[in-house]
Amino acid sequence: MKFTRVFTLIGALAFGLAVTHSYAGAGTGKSFKGPVGLQLYSLRGDFTARGVPATLDKVAAYGIKNVELYSTFNHKPAVFRKLLKKRGLTATSSHFPFNRLRDDVKGVVAEAKALGIKYAGCAWAAHQDDWDMAETKEAARVFNNVGKALAMEGIMFFYHLHGFEFQPHKKETLADVLIRECEKEYVSFQMDVLWILFPGQDPAKLLRKYPDRWKLMHVKDLKNGVATGSLKGKTDVKNNVVIGKGQVNWPEVLKAAKEVGVEQYYLEDESPWAGDQIAKSLKYLEKVKF
Repeated sequence: MKFTRVFTLIGALAFGLAVTHSYAGAGTGKSFKGPVGLQLYSLRGDFTARGVPATLDKVAAYGIKNVELYSTFNHKPAVFRKLLKKRGLTATSSHFPFNRLRDDVKGVVAEAKALGIKYAGCAWAAHQDDWDMAETKEAARVFNNVGKALAMEGIMFFYHLHGFEFQPHKKETLADVLIRECEKEYVSFQMDVLWILFPGQDPAKLLRKYPDRWKLMHVKDLKNGVATGSLKGKTDVKNNVVIGKGQVNWPEVLKAAKEVGVEQYYLEDESPWAGDQIAKSLKYLEKVKF
């Protein structure tokens, strides 16, 4: 009888620990608390080859709970939301094209509401050749405008810097000008760590420079040996590597992100073998210490 009680107690404790770990979510551990989701662009090849249901099943199998969208794959927002819910997934954020943010504010707001997202943003501002001051000012105007409309519905707008915004300007960069021109109340920023490092910037330093502007982060690593300093905002997708295997000093970046209050992290892997790398990246985040 005593042995039965002991084993019952051990079983209950084990179950409790399992539930606690499950609740914390994949990719979280003693240091990194997340929450960490997945930018579905990582599996764009799967969506094309395997279809939406099978690919969403794959996302859920990673233990991921939150996702960031870039498309609803020809499904109406409400229908896609149901497909996610069926698998225990929630869309917390979505990217929208710049031209649509400029020309179809009402449509963007309606879609964001239908998806039930908390954040709506843009990952690539329209520009010709090298990013310039006029394009910086126009982007800020568009972002402030759509940000105000989304704020009325309780949705936070953000811009995802992509590297080309770091054109030199006096003793700073046009990225600095853009951040200042965007109204803090209506526009936040998403740091894609690779696209900060690749143009030669310091992710942790930039987080701390603007501690009240960063709400979201793309967790993405850059292959060792790849030169930095380019302002083109483009690199071979094969330069996306497993988190912790590249150039990023993750303990320092994640520590800074925690300090400034980043609210949501999304793993993004644009490589052809993202499906295999995602699980390895989640394991790194579970064990990283800072």
